[in-house]
Amino acid sequence: MKKPLALLVNDDGVQSIGIHVLREELSNDFECIVIGPKKERSGIGKALTVGEVIKVEKLNLQCGEVYSVDGTPADAVLIAINKILRRKPDIAITGINLGPNLGIDDILNSGTVGAAIEAAIHGIPSIAVSYCIAREFDDNITSQTLKDPGLRLATKIAKALAKMIIDEDMPEGVDLFSVNVPDYRYGIRGIKITRPSKKGYPDIHTEYCGGYRIARWDLSLYPVDSEDTDVEAVRSGYISITPINLSLIPQAQDVNSLRHIIEILKPLVGY
Repeated sequence: MKKPLALLVNDDGVQSIGIHVLREELSNDFECIVIGPKKERSGIGKALTVGEVIKVEKLNLQCGEVYSVDGTPADAVLIAINKILRRKPDIAITGINLGPNLGIDDILNSGTVGAAIEAAIHGIPSIAVSYCIAREFDDNITSQTLKDPGLRLATKIAKALAKMIIDEDMPEGVDLFSVNVPDYRYGIRGIKITRPSKKGYPDIHTEYCGGYRIARWDLSLYPVDSEDTDVEAVRSGYISITPINLSLIPQAQDVNSLRHIIEILKPLVGY
């Protein structure tokens, strides 16, 4: 019997520790294909590379099929499913992202979540997984991170969710999950099903070399919100599991309540 096929993508770069510990955790139960951007593409969302050549390289590694893409995480997903894979993945898992992905702002900006959204759009059940350690973007992630029990916990959560989805299918109305695991050093209190915070970023840019940059990413950047949100769950030490639905269309009754807009606009189009 064939193992389920897992497509593994990230935005931290195909050489990132996070995606390789994920592959290691999944390898006994899943056939894993790893594909990711050649360099870090954090904050790129679901952007695609337009008008430029995207080069793909199969890396000579002993850990299975690994591909490097000179493009975005969403590019990696599309190239994998349309050009590389011989069958449709049973699951797509993006991450393990090194840093939080919390709230609506992150859902729309994150390359990790963006890749999961791209896969979900193409009918692949998807999970985006993030480990909420602080990131200093000038620092390299060291081998010490590899030993972090929180990173290992994130891979186990990803595996358990993936197996549940393979066995039971996605819950009705859910297209993907965004999982955020708190920094293990401060303790894990449990697991919560959450909704994304709708509060936007505060002033996140600092002066640098005559301009502005985002130099650090951690929980302090997220405004305080209600306890049922992903932000407050992680801040309180809970693993946050956020179900996401891709439908951006209001319910039928909501659309009907907006029909007066047509009457307002009719004179502009001459009828």
